[in-house]
Amino acid sequence: MKLVSKHVDKHGAGHVTLRPEDDEDMWHLYNLIQKGDSVRATAIRRVQKTSNTGSIDSQRVRLNLTVEVNRVDGSSANPTTASLHISGRVISENRHVKLGAFHTLDIETERDVRIEKADGWDSIALARVEEAIVPGRGAEVGAVVCGEGTAAFCLLSEHMTLVAARVSVSIPRKAAASGTSQHEKALTKFYGTLFDGFIRHIPYSNVGLKAIVIASPGWIKDSVFDHLMQEAGRRGDKVLQKSLKEKCVKVHISSPHVHSLVEVLQSPQIVSQLKETKFARESIALDKFHKMLSTDELRAWYGPEHVVLAADRGAIGTLLISDELFRASDPETRKKYVALVEAVQQKGGEVVIFSSMHETGQQLNQLSGIAAILTFPLDIEVVEAEEKEAEEQRKRTEEDES
Repeated sequence: MKLVSKHVDKHGAGHVTLRPEDDEDMWHLYNLIQKGDSVRATAIRRVQKTSNTGSIDSQRVRLNLTVEVNRVDGSSANPTTASLHISGRVISENRHVKLGAFHTLDIETERDVRIEKADGWDSIALARVEEAIVPGRGAEVGAVVCGEGTAAFCLLSEHMTLVAARVSVSIPRKAAASGTSQHEKALTKFYGTLFDGFIRHIPYSNVGLKAIVIASPGWIKDSVFDHLMQEAGRRGDKVLQKSLKEKCVKVHISSPHVHSLVEVLQSPQIVSQLKETKFARESIALDKFHKMLSTDELRAWYGPEHVVLAADRGAIGTLLISDELFRASDPETRKKYVALVEAVQQKGGEVVIFSSMHETGQQLNQLSGIAAILTFPLDIEVVEAEEKEAEEQRKRTEEDES
């Protein structure tokens, strides 16, 4: 993402103009732009003109429109397309479009987008802008999740897990001589299809790719790796051979499904290679929370009300929070979570914001989207009883004063 301009005062008022460059930038914009914001971008609009003779001429005109956002669609629902659709009423004068008319802005790469926040730019939104404009992002892990006759090619970047393609070949069981022949033919077809898919979808020559993961139950991962190496040698592809030798990690998983990538990210081999990347930190934090929940549940809290209570007592060591919570349609709800994040950080706690485009983020969303690892144990029932007593005391004090 390129930062074209930024004019935001200390109170959060102002606007930011960004130029998206890839799919992940669309993901950032999807999370930045909310209902009620003002967005200005290039649009194509069909305009009709009436000539002196009364004939009507219709033509498409490129113009700049500003809309008050009513709806945002695109990257979240379909992350494989680098586009974003922002619908709303036109709020700036334009000789081709009436004020108040509805229009949908189709945001595309290499086109500037000017954003003005309805309630001002808070710390989370500004941090996302700073994060988005850091150069050198992109896919950091290429993964092949394999089963018997099946494979999924995945790209993991800092914020997204993208399933680039899937292949499936029916492989009959090994039986008699004729069965063995059919089995071998199917295996040959599968490995050939897998190799072609690997070449097409895994950017193995990119210097930014930190690891190539081949994951499967049982022995399949070893056979896939051996075939890739043999075929690379047969074709004289030295770049692929070098990448497989230096970057490839074989990981055992319990099932050949994409959701098993969570197991991959928690494996010691991957953790050691990717400990600096955001999605690895998410996976480590979630794994730590689940272990704490099973061994010391008084230090593992989840749910909005309970986590806020823990934060009020300065007990949170690590806050796990989903980016979905910052997209709440109610501005007050978003402000509540922004204030929670800032409060935890001010007291020295760590905040890990999970991407809902990763398996880890989806798992956290199943726990209400928010959880906390406490620095010291707290009994929820005791804390709730103390809160109830404090509330009753406050009411008695108000009654006495009145």
